[in-house]
Amino acid sequence: MTKLPQRVELAGRHVKLVPLDAAAHGHVLYAGSHGTGHEALWRYLFNGPYASEAEFAEWLAGREKSDDPLFFTILDAASGEPTGYCSLMRIEPAHRVIEVGNILYLPRLQRTAGATEAMYLLARYVFEDLGYRRYEWKCDALNEPSRRAALRYGYTFEGVFRQHMIVKGKNRDTAWYSMLDGEWPERKQAFERWLAESNFDAEGRQKSALGC
Repeated sequence: MTKLPQRVELAGRHVKLVPLDAAAHGHVLYAGSHGTGHEALWRYLFNGPYASEAEFAEWLAGREKSDDPLFFTILDAASGEPTGYCSLMRIEPAHRVIEVGNILYLPRLQRTAGATEAMYLLARYVFEDLGYRRYEWKCDALNEPSRRAALRYGYTFEGVFRQHMIVKGKNRDTAWYSMLDGEWPERKQAFERWLAESNFDAEGRQKSALGC
């Protein structure tokens, strides 16, 4: 039976996903995503950047109460410090379809094993605990890093919806990707091979690339 996602904790070796807590996580998330050099973090998101921490805190508090999208904060497993957030959204239990989105990785999380592990933990939860049959990834068609990430994680490109949305006053073409429940066992093996401690050298560099 397909279930609605809950405010659970999903723990890995590098990161832990926990329910968004605006008061506890907001200051670090704001400090790590605003200021000179951080503008690009918000380029393809629906919201932000924010003129003040108070404005960001107000938005975050609203997301804490939301069930769809349902937000999780990504914590560094060693320090417990927030390193980003993500959400499960467009939740359709009747059709067993769900989407991952609203992904914000602070610079310290980007291009790390923890960044990949966060997406692995969420996909495992969606397929194995909740019983969904289709897991979607959508992004601005101009967002090349997001499109590369989708393919690296094992999603299949399905096409571009032209002028799909208006975001921040501009037309957005949306690239669609999906992963299916029948594909998950193979994708899971690829994730776990890549995330294995033996796949990294003493400096934390990968030995083999993720090839879902």
